[in-house]
Amino acid sequence: MTFHLLLVLAAGLFSTGLFGALSQQSVVMIMMGIELMIGGVVVAAADFWHFLSPAAGGGQVVIVGAVVAMAVEMAMGFAVTTALYRARRIDMTDLAGDLKG
Repeated sequence: MTFHLLLVLAAGLFSTGLFGALSQQSVVMIMMGIELMIGGVVVAAADFWHFLSPAAGGGQVVIVGAVVAMAVEMAMGFAVTTALYRARRIDMTDLAGDLKG
């Protein structure tokens, strides 16, 4: 029973993150939506690992690797966003599109 509940939680996290990433213009809000999507994938992966082979430790390594990748991605994203804001006072994606030229 908990298998299905955790998959519903994962789907809810992913869909909330997808809506947030697609509906916002602020770079920080888009990054938060992407983080929610990755969190949903991690919850689903952990649930599948626990359901299929709870005794194997390989699934834990994958989950920890995904969480570390999430942390690195957010740190790099916030660093780029902070540098962009400090250099040009840009915090919306529409304004960042003008940086091509």
